[in-house]
Amino acid sequence: MMNIYQNLQHQAITGKKQFAWLVDPDKYTDTGLERATQTAVKAGVNLVFIGGSLLVDNRVETCINIVKNNSNLPIVLFPGSPQQICEAADALLFLSLISGRNADLLIGRHVEAAPALKKSRLEIIPTGYMLVDCGRPTTASYISNTFPIPYDKADIAACTAMAGELLGLRLIYMDGGSGAAKPVSPLMIEQVKANTNIPLIIGGGIRTKEQVYDACAAGADVVVIGNAVENNPELLYELGEAVNHG
Repeated sequence: MMNIYQNLQHQAITGKKQFAWLVDPDKYTDTGLERATQTAVKAGVNLVFIGGSLLVDNRVETCINIVKNNSNLPIVLFPGSPQQICEAADALLFLSLISGRNADLLIGRHVEAAPALKKSRLEIIPTGYMLVDCGRPTTASYISNTFPIPYDKADIAACTAMAGELLGLRLIYMDGGSGAAKPVSPLMIEQVKANTNIPLIIGGGIRTKEQVYDACAAGADVVVIGNAVENNPELLYELGEAVNHG
């Protein structure tokens, strides 16, 4: 059987788009997450990402258990800090913030987390994380203390992604951040995809099926939906259908 990364790589090569649901543990009650997970299964979600830039309550393991009890979906940690590491998940995006110049988020926290991760059973996926300015300040840009890539600078994004790939990172994750005013531009997605050969994840600011179509057509291999469905899990059906036909 393929592991999670091998499956992502295989699907990217074959052109099959993937649908990821990002769960911020602070945004769901237990009952609400249980219902949303059942909806996600029916809507064709392929992966569940759990985590966030800033978590007020340490509910990561609780959320993982709720998702596991209501689905067989692969659970991938999207950690904002080493405190969000939990072996109950299946994999972890080992995020290096390559769009910024904050050494702590390029390598510092990774050093802190490495001993525990080395001993864990988690599948570790080295990921180049790129914040993009999508219209308004976000928690991710504030907490990271970095400037996001300007919205209209596709060349900077492409060169940054190329550098990440050459450094040996295995995924590129471009993110407008939670609550972004608009998604990453199709032109930027297209430029990054044209200049790299690793799976490309796009998230932040995606709220409509048209935006999903645009991201998929431009080259996104995985489309991430989070903030848009927190108050309306039924939107997963519409956006999931768009990913599957993207």
